[in-house]
Amino acid sequence: MAISTADFKTGLTIEYEGVVYQIVDFQHVKPGKGSAFVRSRLRNMMNGSMLERTWRSGEKMEQANVERRNVEFLYRDGDDLALMDMEDYEQISLPVSQVGEDKVKFLKDNTQVMLVEWKGTLLDLELPQIMELTVAQTDPGLKGDTATGGSKPATLETGAVVNVPLFINEGELLRIDTTTGKYVERAK
Repeated sequence: MAISTADFKTGLTIEYEGVVYQIVDFQHVKPGKGSAFVRSRLRNMMNGSMLERTWRSGEKMEQANVERRNVEFLYRDGDDLALMDMEDYEQISLPVSQVGEDKVKFLKDNTQVMLVEWKGTLLDLELPQIMELTVAQTDPGLKGDTATGGSKPATLETGAVVNVPLFINEGELLRIDTTTGKYVERAK
């Protein structure tokens, strides 16, 4: 299906030069002189690289019809992830290298995720944007050590290491943004 730059929205997937890209950011620009154009940042869904591209206003391209399947992450088996399709309960084995260690580090057992495919090729594993994870290990914050509003590293139950405020202690449940890998807040 052909779409134009007027249809751009964050998260939309397009096919450009035989590759599937997801629109991360875009901006319509109308200069005082000349014709309008759209500046965009695109993420290559096959390898994760970023591309900045400027389009003429109204330029057409193909929308990539990606299929999203609801799956549950069961467990990690060495260099593979064991997933289960939530519709037909079929088990899927997926290499960690295909998904990327930066995403896998936030996965805990029985987490609902989305498997993104295009023309039978796996493109991505989409985690929930915010995940609640328990702090497994962190150094205690020292009293009076907050004058600069500092932070310290904390190892989460999944093994991921994130910077957290000094007042966070072991055993606390935190909300983590999986896209940026940053601490958001304590879970209530």
